[in-house]
Amino acid sequence: MLDERAQDERPEEGDYELREDLFDRVEDAVARGDVVALERALEPLHPADIADLLEQLDPETRQRLVALQAGEAGEFDGEILAELDEGLREEVVEALPRAALAEAVRELETDDVVDLIEDLDEDQQEAVLEALDAPDRVAVEQSLTYPEESAGRLMQRELVAVPEHWNVGQAIDHLRAQEDLPEQFYHVILVDPAMRPTGYVTLGRLMSSARDVPLKEITEDSFRTIPVLQDEAEVAYAFNQYHLISAPVVDEAGRLVGVITIDDAVDIMEEEHEEDIMRLGGVGEGSLSDRVLATVRQRIPWLAVNLVAANIAAFVIAQFDEVIARFVALAVLMPIVASMGGNAGTQSLTVAVRSIATKDLTSANLWRVIRREALVGLVNGAVFALVMGAIGVLWFGTPMLGAVIGAAMVINLFVAGLAGVGIPVLLEKLGVDPALASGAFVTTVTDVVGFFSFLGLASLVLL
Repeated sequence: MLDERAQDERPEEGDYELREDLFDRVEDAVARGDVVALERALEPLHPADIADLLEQLDPETRQRLVALQAGEAGEFDGEILAELDEGLREEVVEALPRAALAEAVRELETDDVVDLIEDLDEDQQEAVLEALDAPDRVAVEQSLTYPEESAGRLMQRELVAVPEHWNVGQAIDHLRAQEDLPEQFYHVILVDPAMRPTGYVTLGRLMSSARDVPLKEITEDSFRTIPVLQDEAEVAYAFNQYHLISAPVVDEAGRLVGVITIDDAVDIMEEEHEEDIMRLGGVGEGSLSDRVLATVRQRIPWLAVNLVAANIAAFVIAQFDEVIARFVALAVLMPIVASMGGNAGTQSLTVAVRSIATKDLTSANLWRVIRREALVGLVNGAVFALVMGAIGVLWFGTPMLGAVIGAAMVINLFVAGLAGVGIPVLLEKLGVDPALASGAFVTTVTDVVGFFSFLGLASLVLL
């Protein structure tokens, strides 16, 4: 039983943030080399919380903690490795003694082991594989032969399958007789003599049915198989779209080779969402634990693209230096037009990229969505044109200046709506990730159109 002090380390109900004093206790225990105090602080925490703790510690303290716990305590929870950010796994694996690493990976299911080692270097991969029992090692090595980000990499080999002609009683007797059942599973998969899945039964239906009921009579309507080479993003979509809990994975001949469960699909969905957000923000796939140089390398390409876009916009502005020199107010107001267009474009872009990812934006509704975003841009442009037109008149006392900025606002927000949807759709058709490159293109379009329309109209009307 945990003592009161240890129980206090658990986040309160509804509050999943680690307590501040926990960091002080852990850092103090590591500094003193006190294994007992460290174990007392970590014992009540879930592996995911310990992984968060490791990610928030400075690198020196983190390495000393891992070495202290695994070296002197002689063990390290493998679930922590599975929960760690990919950027830190290699560092933690490197710090673990071979014996502790071997014990840690033996606790993991095959899909977690594959996820753990696929990003490690060759020597570290070999160290992890050597720690596995022979059957698990063969299963992991076979999973690694499948393409990255495929169902074959995502699946686990631990599953329960029985002949399709069995009844409930036979299935229950079989389960009770097994000594190596998966720690967690949701379905009993029915297979034909060729090991092709034909359906599955939930454990709840199995336990609530009479022994003589054929399994075929209580199968779930949600049953569907996942091809082993299917992209993991498509797998996550299937789980979300059809409300799956688990799904059998089949090879090219339709034979059962593994199973994917909802926790793995949720992880992929979270990764896909995070990746889209990070790419839309132009920060790559970095994390808070990345070193300075790694972060610089991730962000420099995006800043370079933005620099090119800024130079294009500057070139457009330079074509109107005469009108800007005569009417200084234009220099004051033109960033407003570009900024409003950029924000409107980002709004449409965000909706479009998310809709593409969830397959809600298709050829059937594409033109309707483009038309809607264009009309939204026109209406918003008209509203803010009135506002900025009035500001232009009241601020500078020039009615025509108000008319120019109002007209430019309408044009730019209209184009922003078109570009925000059209550009990601075009990139997706060309096989380029819309979240990866759309932002730079949309920003360039709205800046160029905003400056050109505003300064061009000013040249025609004010000169």
